Amino acid sequence: MADERTRARADGWHGAGCPASLFARRSILQGTAAGLVAAAGESLLGGDAALAEGASGGDRTTGSLIPFHGYHQAGIATPPQTVGAFSAFDVTASDRRELTELLRTLTERARFLTAGGTGPKASPNEPPPDNGILGPGTVRDDLTITVAVGATLFDDRYGLRPRKPVQLKTMTPFLHDDLDPALSQGDLLLQVCSGHRDTTVHTTLDILAHTKGVLKPRWRFHCQRNPPRPTGIPRDWFGFKDGITNPDATNTALMDKVVWVQPNTAEPAWTAGGTYQAVRVVHFYLDAWQKVPVAQQERIFGRRKISGAPLYALSDTAPDTFDPIYTNDPQGLITPLNCHVRLANPQTPQTASTSAILRRSYDYERSPDVDGDLDLGHVFCCFQRELDTYIAMQTRLEGEALVPYISPRGGGYFFALPGVRDERDYFARGLLT
Repeated sequence: MADERTRARADGWHGAGCPASLFARRSILQGTAAGLVAAAGESLLGGDAALAEGASGGDRTTGSLIPFHGYHQAGIATPPQTVGAFSAFDVTASDRRELTELLRTLTERARFLTAGGTGPKASPNEPPPDNGILGPGTVRDDLTITVAVGATLFDDRYGLRPRKPVQLKTMTPFLHDDLDPALSQGDLLLQVCSGHRDTTVHTTLDILAHTKGVLKPRWRFHCQRNPPRPTGIPRDWFGFKDGITNPDATNTALMDKVVWVQPNTAEPAWTAGGTYQAVRVVHFYLDAWQKVPVAQQERIFGRRKISGAPLYALSDTAPDTFDPIYTNDPQGLITPLNCHVRLANPQTPQTASTSAILRRSYDYERSPDVDGDLDLGHVFCCFQRELDTYIAMQTRLEGEALVPYISPRGGGYFFALPGVRDERDYFARGLLT
């Protein structure tokens, strides 16, 4: 979608009046921004071990620029970066005017941070204008900032109920879910992805500092995508390749059909160019999984563990791009009827319309729990033109053979906003005006 975007400004600090904004005034009343950064930094970094970085990371000061402006937001059709952070918030804006100011501020920070540049220098006797994690300024680092809204934002607080996306709702548990309210839902979801962990932390801290008092953190996961080993699609903590089957994000016609909400539909006019986003935080029971023989693991997933190819491909070097074929296997003798990939897409006429989603998931690792065990799992993330597509797919998966080895514990349903068109536009302008 790069041809639909204009280049973001990269010529210096672009706060558009943030220091004198409503939120800056609130920060003065509630405490200094430096105090916020210190507290938030402890929350973000205290429990999670930093991801290992290679000694030679290239020239990060001139890293890749992913354009911010466009009909669609970046971070959706964009090829997944190495690091991702998902942060859900409750909005505490007092009225619609303050909510609009919040979305304007988010836009200005996202526009500046994704462009990269050098901020103003503070005098030695003044607090620094930036947390300094990335050195003197910001780096591009393939950074994308994607904003989505939850169903709870459309309650009676801001008069937005008549403009709610038609299928947007709060996530309710599926059959085997164990949803933790502290890890679920949210008025607003911020998805920050980049090439390195320090960039996502810097970005999150910056946004928190500029929206203090109006965004209340609800839950947050910092994640990673493992490198391909040895080739092809990356593997998850189960050792299987994840996200093999995905629509071609460069095919505009296909993406319009599967992912992007179109104009002149049952959806409110402002939603055109946006998409429904589903996020599921899934804990993995790795101790139990590692006791399962490889052949049985493969029948649970429906793919070969080494190659990622369908079960009919016996060679360890078979491409993971081979398509599963079920027409000659109606009884599931080769690919079990209850394996993960077959339930996700049974390849039947009845399920064709609910089998295509754009997956963009990450793996997480959190601090040991009270029993000293690691909490490792998957932040499953997908985008689709209709939320009901995902719900129908996940309902089929209630009976999958993988159920004893996973525990879905959080997440939510959101609507990823249309893109910010130009310098005059801002997130959710069509919704709020």
